Amino acid sequence: MPVSDKSARSASNRRSDANPSPDLRVAVAGFGAVGRAVAQRLDQGLPGLRLVAVSARDRDRAAAAVAEFKTEVAVEPLDRLPQLADVIVECLPAASFREIAERTLDAGRTLIAVSGGALLDNPDLIERARTGGGRIIVPTGALLGLDAVQAAAQGSFHSVKMVTRKPPRGLAGAPFVVEHGIKLDGLAEPLKLFEGTARDAVRGFPANVNVAAALSLAGIGADRTLVEVWADPTMDRNFHTIEVDSDSAQFTLSIKNIPSDENPKTGRITALSVIAALRKLTATVQIGT
Repeated sequence: MPVSDKSARSASNRRSDANPSPDLRVAVAGFGAVGRAVAQRLDQGLPGLRLVAVSARDRDRAAAAVAEFKTEVAVEPLDRLPQLADVIVECLPAASFREIAERTLDAGRTLIAVSGGALLDNPDLIERARTGGGRIIVPTGALLGLDAVQAAAQGSFHSVKMVTRKPPRGLAGAPFVVEHGIKLDGLAEPLKLFEGTARDAVRGFPANVNVAAALSLAGIGADRTLVEVWADPTMDRNFHTIEVDSDSAQFTLSIKNIPSDENPKTGRITALSVIAALRKLTATVQIGT
């Protein structure tokens, strides 16, 4: 997500005043499969970054986990994180996204938003970041090849479509599935659950298709990006196919992501994508757009 030079300098100045250490202080909001993996990697050491706090619904469980870390890490309420850190990594349910986003951006901090789909329903946060001197970064997540989409976006798009196929257990409990009374247990063949815009896909499957949000934000927009969602019992991985037709290139991306052992709705690569985004914050050399 773009940020003005003025905003970046302002955030940097505040960071220097509040944190004399050269390291950026990082807090992780949400301690599920993604948040815990990111926190563990930060504790192991990332150049120029220091984990200072996490938040979690189960504070006792989180406290027991961070007690095993090499460095001391506080378990704090969500609203305290922007006071303690320069960068907040958001790994929360979509319903909690706005609360942490508002507090982070109003404090002039950097928000790394794993729940990128929530931005589609909260577009005012982009202006809030601009006026408050904050910054929003949406990691690539499961959408490998996002650089190609961003490059094509500098020209004109004709069409963008994404087809997502997941094992049925990875789609269980999605609002769209519950609202329509769709039974996924014992599914014997692939079933198309949804066909429509990225905006509607994210609302119906907020924990499943954040990739659609990232794709639409990088490319043609949430109302012109088309999405299909399939429950496919023949799949043991999360499978995304992206088809892009633009004035500069036509390309198809096929991505098979291994689901997280802890949360089958999320691919293992999601946490690694967040870690890559964190590394870019302090990298001397950056590869990719």
